[in-house]
Amino acid sequence: MVNIAVCDDEIKVCESLEQFLTEIFDKLNIPLRLDIFHSGKTLCDKIEAEEHYDLVFLDIEFANDEISGVDVGQTIRNAYNNNSMQIVYISWEKGYSMQLFQIRPLDFLLKPLEFFEVEETIKTYLRITGLNSGVLAYKKGHDNFEIRIKDIVYLENSKRKVIIHLANGTNEEFYGSLKDVYNEQLKEFDFLFTHASFAVNYDYITVVKHNQLLVTDALIPIPIAPNKKLYVKKKYLSIIRRRRLV
Repeated sequence: MVNIAVCDDEIKVCESLEQFLTEIFDKLNIPLRLDIFHSGKTLCDKIEAEEHYDLVFLDIEFANDEISGVDVGQTIRNAYNNNSMQIVYISWEKGYSMQLFQIRPLDFLLKPLEFFEVEETIKTYLRITGLNSGVLAYKKGHDNFEIRIKDIVYLENSKRKVIIHLANGTNEEFYGSLKDVYNEQLKEFDFLFTHASFAVNYDYITVVKHNQLLVTDALIPIPIAPNKKLYVKKKYLSIIRRRRLV
Protein backbone atom coordinates (compact mmCIF):
# COMPACT_ATOMS: atom_id res chain seq x y z
CA MET A 1 0.00 0.00 0.00
CA VAL A 2 1.29 3.44 -0.99
CA ASN A 3 -0.29 6.37 0.87
CA ILE A 4 -0.41 9.50 -1.27
CA ALA A 5 -1.67 13.02 -0.55
CA VAL A 6 -2.54 15.51 -3.28
CA CYS A 7 -2.62 19.13 -2.08
CA ASP A 8 -3.77 21.77 -4.58
CA ASP A 9 -6.45 24.45 -4.47
CA GLU A 10 -7.43 23.80 -8.10
CA ILE A 11 -10.13 21.15 -8.18
CA LYS A 12 -9.42 20.19 -11.79
CA VAL A 13 -5.74 19.58 -11.01
CA CYS A 14 -6.71 17.31 -8.12
CA GLU A 15 -9.19 15.43 -10.29
CA SER A 16 -6.60 14.92 -13.04
CA LEU A 17 -4.00 13.69 -10.57
CA GLU A 18 -6.48 11.35 -8.91
CA GLN A 19 -7.35 9.87 -12.31
CA PHE A 20 -3.69 9.55 -13.36
CA LEU A 21 -2.56 7.98 -10.09
CA THR A 22 -5.44 5.52 -9.95
CA GLU A 23 -4.68 4.35 -13.48
CA ILE A 24 -0.92 4.12 -12.87
CA PHE A 25 -1.22 2.10 -9.67
CA ASP A 26 -3.90 -0.16 -11.12
CA LYS A 27 -1.56 -0.91 -14.01
CA LEU A 28 1.30 -1.63 -11.60
CA ASN A 29 -1.00 -3.76 -9.39
CA ILE A 30 0.10 -1.81 -6.29
CA PRO A 31 -2.55 -0.83 -3.69
CA LEU A 32 -3.08 2.92 -3.38
CA ARG A 33 -4.71 5.11 -0.73
CA LEU A 34 -5.23 8.69 -1.84
CA ASP A 35 -6.27 11.77 0.16
CA ILE A 36 -7.08 15.14 -1.41
CA PHE A 37 -6.42 18.50 0.28
CA HIS A 38 -7.12 22.01 -0.99
CA SER A 39 -4.89 24.00 1.37
CA GLY A 40 -1.46 23.63 2.90
CA LYS A 41 -2.86 24.14 6.39
CA THR A 42 -5.27 21.20 6.19
CA LEU A 43 -2.46 18.96 4.99
CA CYS A 44 -0.17 20.12 7.82
CA ASP A 45 -2.95 19.57 10.35
CA LYS A 46 -3.44 16.03 9.08
CA ILE A 47 0.28 15.22 9.22
CA GLU A 48 0.57 16.79 12.67
CA ALA A 49 -2.23 14.46 13.76
CA GLU A 50 0.20 11.66 12.86
CA GLU A 51 -1.25 10.73 9.49
CA HIS A 52 1.52 9.14 7.43
CA TYR A 53 2.00 9.75 3.72
CA ASP A 54 4.66 8.11 1.60
CA LEU A 55 4.34 10.64 -1.21
CA VAL A 56 2.84 14.13 -1.46
CA PHE A 57 1.97 16.02 -4.65
CA LEU A 58 2.12 19.61 -3.44
CA ASP A 59 1.16 22.88 -5.10
CA ILE A 60 3.54 25.76 -4.46
CA GLU A 61 1.09 28.65 -4.22
CA PHE A 62 -2.44 28.58 -2.79
CA ALA A 63 -4.68 31.50 -3.72
CA ASN A 64 -6.51 31.73 -0.38
CA ASP A 65 -3.94 30.27 2.01
CA GLU A 66 -1.18 32.12 3.82
CA ILE A 67 0.83 28.88 3.96
CA SER A 68 2.65 28.17 0.69
CA GLY A 69 3.79 24.81 -0.59
CA VAL A 70 7.36 25.82 0.28
CA ASP A 71 6.22 26.47 3.87
CA VAL A 72 4.56 23.04 3.97
CA GLY A 73 7.72 21.35 2.70
CA GLN A 74 9.87 23.14 5.26
CA THR A 75 7.41 22.16 8.01
CA ILE A 76 7.56 18.51 6.96
CA ARG A 77 11.35 18.48 6.86
CA ASN A 78 12.15 20.71 9.83
CA ALA A 79 9.23 20.98 12.28
CA TYR A 80 8.13 17.37 11.86
CA ASN A 81 11.69 16.15 11.17
CA ASN A 82 10.35 13.92 8.41
CA ASN A 83 12.91 13.17 5.70
CA SER A 84 11.37 9.96 4.40
CA MET A 85 8.17 11.50 3.03
CA GLN A 86 8.72 12.16 -0.67
CA ILE A 87 7.48 15.48 -2.05
CA VAL A 88 6.61 16.26 -5.68
CA TYR A 89 6.01 19.96 -6.31
CA ILE A 90 3.56 21.07 -8.99
CA SER A 91 3.24 24.60 -10.34
CA TRP A 92 2.44 26.76 -13.34
CA GLU A 93 5.79 28.53 -12.91
CA LYS A 94 9.39 27.31 -13.28
CA GLY A 95 11.22 29.78 -11.07
CA TYR A 96 11.23 28.04 -7.71
CA SER A 97 14.31 25.82 -7.92
CA MET A 98 16.46 27.51 -5.29
CA GLN A 99 13.60 27.78 -2.79
CA LEU A 100 12.98 24.04 -3.09
CA PHE A 101 16.62 22.99 -2.92
CA GLN A 102 16.83 22.47 0.85
CA ILE A 103 13.52 20.59 0.93
CA ARG A 104 14.99 17.92 -1.38
CA PRO A 105 11.82 17.13 -3.35
CA LEU A 106 11.59 14.02 -5.46
CA ASP A 107 10.47 15.95 -8.51
CA PHE A 108 9.04 19.18 -9.89
CA LEU A 109 6.20 19.01 -12.44
CA LEU A 110 4.79 21.87 -14.47
CA LYS A 111 1.08 22.32 -14.99
CA PRO A 112 -0.88 21.34 -16.95
CA LEU A 113 0.15 17.89 -15.76
CA GLU A 114 0.77 15.19 -18.34
CA PHE A 115 0.06 11.52 -17.67
CA PHE A 116 3.46 10.28 -18.85
CA GLU A 117 5.30 12.77 -16.58
CA VAL A 118 3.33 11.67 -13.53
CA GLU A 119 3.94 8.04 -14.48
CA GLU A 120 7.71 8.62 -14.75
CA THR A 121 7.69 10.31 -11.35
CA ILE A 122 5.89 7.32 -9.82
CA LYS A 123 8.40 4.94 -11.41
CA THR A 124 11.23 7.01 -9.93
CA TYR A 125 9.53 6.92 -6.53
CA LEU A 126 9.10 3.14 -6.67
CA ARG A 127 12.72 2.67 -7.71
CA ILE A 128 14.35 4.83 -5.06
CA THR A 129 12.05 3.66 -2.26
CA GLY A 130 12.65 0.02 -3.03
CA LEU A 131 9.02 -0.91 -3.62
CA ASN A 132 9.96 -2.60 -6.88
CA SER A 133 13.20 -4.39 -6.12
CA GLY A 134 15.22 -2.05 -3.95
CA VAL A 135 16.63 -4.17 -1.18
CA LEU A 136 20.17 -4.59 0.04
CA ALA A 137 21.00 -8.26 0.56
CA TYR A 138 23.78 -9.45 2.86
CA LYS A 139 24.91 -12.47 4.86
CA LYS A 140 25.82 -12.92 8.51
CA GLY A 141 27.30 -16.33 9.04
CA HIS A 142 25.02 -18.78 7.26
CA ASP A 143 21.97 -16.49 7.41
CA ASN A 144 20.70 -14.19 4.65
CA PHE A 145 19.17 -10.78 5.36
CA GLU A 146 17.56 -7.97 3.37
CA ILE A 147 17.08 -4.26 4.16
CA ARG A 148 15.02 -1.81 2.15
CA ILE A 149 17.34 0.64 0.43
CA LYS A 150 14.95 3.52 1.19
CA ASP A 151 15.65 2.98 4.91
CA ILE A 152 19.45 3.32 4.59
CA VAL A 153 20.91 6.73 5.51
CA TYR A 154 24.52 5.79 4.82
CA LEU A 155 26.95 2.87 4.88
CA GLU A 156 30.35 2.82 6.50
CA ASN A 157 33.35 0.49 6.16
CA SER A 158 35.18 -0.19 9.44
CA LYS A 159 37.58 -3.01 10.30
CA ARG A 160 36.52 -5.20 7.38
CA LYS A 161 32.85 -4.72 8.26
CA VAL A 162 30.11 -2.80 6.45
CA ILE A 163 27.97 -0.87 8.93
CA ILE A 164 24.49 0.11 7.70
CA HIS A 165 23.11 3.21 9.41
CA LEU A 166 19.31 3.17 9.21
CA ALA A 167 16.72 5.94 9.33
CA ASN A 168 15.21 4.53 12.54
CA GLY A 169 18.51 5.12 14.35
CA THR A 170 19.64 1.49 14.45
CA ASN A 171 22.67 -0.13 12.78
CA GLU A 172 23.26 -3.43 11.07
CA GLU A 173 26.69 -4.79 10.19
CA PHE A 174 28.29 -7.65 8.32
CA TYR A 175 31.71 -8.61 7.02
CA GLY A 176 32.30 -7.34 3.51
CA SER A 177 33.60 -4.65 1.19
CA LEU A 178 31.71 -1.37 0.84
CA LYS A 179 33.09 -0.96 -2.67
CA ASP A 180 31.65 -4.32 -3.70
CA VAL A 181 28.30 -3.57 -2.05
CA TYR A 182 28.11 -0.22 -3.84
CA ASN A 183 29.09 -1.57 -7.26
CA GLU A 184 26.87 -4.64 -7.05
CA GLN A 185 23.76 -3.30 -5.31
CA LEU A 186 23.70 0.48 -4.86
CA LYS A 187 25.12 1.99 -8.03
CA GLU A 188 21.73 2.22 -9.75
CA PHE A 189 20.24 4.05 -6.77
CA ASP A 190 20.92 7.60 -5.64
CA PHE A 191 23.92 6.94 -3.38
CA LEU A 192 27.10 9.01 -3.36
CA PHE A 193 30.33 7.10 -2.78
CA THR A 194 32.00 10.02 -0.97
CA HIS A 195 34.99 8.19 0.48
CA ALA A 196 36.53 4.72 0.50
CA SER A 197 34.68 4.20 3.78
CA PHE A 198 31.34 5.96 3.15
CA ALA A 199 28.38 5.76 0.75
CA VAL A 200 25.49 8.15 1.42
CA ASN A 201 21.82 8.10 0.39
CA TYR A 202 20.98 11.36 -1.40
CA ASP A 203 17.54 11.54 0.23
CA TYR A 204 19.06 12.02 3.68
CA ILE A 205 21.65 14.66 2.77
CA THR A 206 20.88 17.99 4.46
CA VAL A 207 23.98 20.07 3.66
CA VAL A 208 26.78 19.73 1.10
CA LYS A 209 30.08 21.38 2.02
CA HIS A 210 33.47 21.51 0.33
CA ASN A 211 34.87 18.43 2.04
CA GLN A 212 31.95 16.88 3.91
CA LEU A 213 28.22 16.12 3.89
CA LEU A 214 25.73 16.51 6.69
CA VAL A 215 23.04 13.85 6.83
CA THR A 216 19.91 13.33 8.88
CA ASP A 217 20.56 12.28 12.48
CA ALA A 218 24.25 11.50 11.90
CA LEU A 219 26.39 12.39 14.90
CA ILE A 220 29.38 13.30 12.74
CA PRO A 221 29.76 14.79 9.24
CA ILE A 222 30.42 12.38 6.38
CA PRO A 223 33.82 13.16 4.82
CA ILE A 224 34.39 13.70 1.12
CA ALA A 225 37.79 12.39 0.06
CA PRO A 226 39.93 14.85 -1.96
CA ASN A 227 39.87 12.52 -4.97
CA LYS A 228 36.05 12.26 -4.73
CA LYS A 229 35.17 15.96 -4.64
CA LEU A 230 34.56 16.38 -8.37
CA TYR A 231 32.67 13.08 -8.59
CA VAL A 232 30.44 14.00 -5.60
CA LYS A 233 29.66 17.42 -7.07
CA LYS A 234 28.78 15.98 -10.48
CA LYS A 235 26.76 13.10 -9.03
CA TYR A 236 24.84 15.38 -6.68
CA LEU A 237 23.98 17.83 -9.47
CA SER A 238 23.05 15.01 -11.85
CA ILE A 239 20.52 13.67 -9.31
CA ILE A 240 19.03 17.14 -8.94
CA ARG A 241 18.78 17.60 -12.71
CA ARG A 242 17.30 14.13 -13.23
CA ARG A 243 14.68 14.92 -10.61
CA ARG A 244 14.04 18.11 -12.60
CA LEU A 245 14.77 20.58 -9.80
CA VAL A 246 16.88 22.88 -11.99
